[in-house]
Amino acid sequence: MLLGGSAAHARSEVPGPHEGSAASTSPRQARQDWLRPGMPGRDYRPVVVPNGSKLPWKVVDGAKVFHLVAEEVEHEFAPGLKASCWGYNGRVHGPTLEAVEGDRVRIYVTNRLPAPTTVHWHGILLPNGMDGVGGLNQKAIPPGETFQYEFTLRQSGTNMYHSHHDEMTQIGLGMTGMFVIHPRRPTGPRVDRDFVILLHEWRIDAGTSRPNPNEMTDFNVLTMNAKAFPGTEPLVVRQGERVRIRLGNLSPQNHHPIHLHGFHFRITETDAGRVPESAQQPETTVLVPVGSARAIEFVADAPGDWALHCHMTHHMMNQMGHGSPNMIGVKPGALDAKVRALLPGYMTMGQSGMARMGEMGMPVPSNSIPMMGRQGKHDYITMGGMFTVLKVRERLDGDKDPGWYDNPPGTLAQAASTDALRRDGIDVEAPAPVEPGSPA
Repeated sequence: MLLGGSAAHARSEVPGPHEGSAASTSPRQARQDWLRPGMPGRDYRPVVVPNGSKLPWKVVDGAKVFHLVAEEVEHEFAPGLKASCWGYNGRVHGPTLEAVEGDRVRIYVTNRLPAPTTVHWHGILLPNGMDGVGGLNQKAIPPGETFQYEFTLRQSGTNMYHSHHDEMTQIGLGMTGMFVIHPRRPTGPRVDRDFVILLHEWRIDAGTSRPNPNEMTDFNVLTMNAKAFPGTEPLVVRQGERVRIRLGNLSPQNHHPIHLHGFHFRITETDAGRVPESAQQPETTVLVPVGSARAIEFVADAPGDWALHCHMTHHMMNQMGHGSPNMIGVKPGALDAKVRALLPGYMTMGQSGMARMGEMGMPVPSNSIPMMGRQGKHDYITMGGMFTVLKVRERLDGDKDPGWYDNPPGTLAQAASTDALRRDGIDVEAPAPVEPGSPA
């Protein structure tokens, strides 16, 4: 009987992930092959889930017991945009499960949906009958029924869970979540902040009240933990802390290159576990493929408000940008005055880009949000969708949002003064300088 010890001890004496399956016997009949339950504070630093939640658990007979409830959820993506989704425990996405390598987990799944469902534990090594693929590994869970999953965690890393029954519909409606497994014996520097972000994309046409899970190409709501900017919460960090950000991607179609401003980081984990230090890549952007997870780590040594976003430019845009005609460069002349005779207040839009659309505060259709942005400290922030802010401060009041950063004197880009232009010989009226030999 194993009641404690290191992860290496567990790996050497506990049957492998495909041995000793308890699928055909009751948990009480199965040979105990797990370690004492890992505890927050003692064995790991709990993760932080911006805009999200974590699934509570209790210990019964040495196992951690969780209860997931699949159900319809009314979810707000950002102020002004709500939709009828499917999720777990009243959340979209479902709450994050958090455990420790060597834990025995017992997860009850109750189905309150109008359709059968299952749960697949994405990337987790376990007995075949617990893998959650409807029809292949188990019967689908009928509406009104509760199924039991149980297995020992023989790995650590950033993993996910999702429906594996009618996936296009059920994942497309939000039936996904994160599953973080902490190592029993951590390697590498300990982190001070450990964030979890699940990436997703949706098609919600303006004025409608539910996502369209049949969409294959044109997604118009891009989210982090099921929120689109300006609905995303900032990641709040004290200067000098070591930070880990775990990123999972269960989008229906698109990979997401997530870019962090202000820092270089190392890619330290995939969904298969820790990357050896010799193979960790220094980066500023991490590509998170569909169905994959990545973790990045860095020291937050530079104070400020730093952008964290998908670098696919259309993924920083909300639904009202789709279907807009290309008016870039159009010079309407007297057109506006002529049209106003029929439509008072008419104004040609978009001929110099879309940056001012949100700032103008023009009305949008019911249950929809402007194409981009919110007011920032210095100007209107012309981004939406898969965008949030890492806020690094020398001092914090708990985990509260510290507000906008106060840039020290001499560190803020601003309009150049006449004296500075004269001092450096900059003539703004002259032709733009070109390096000799450069193509014209």
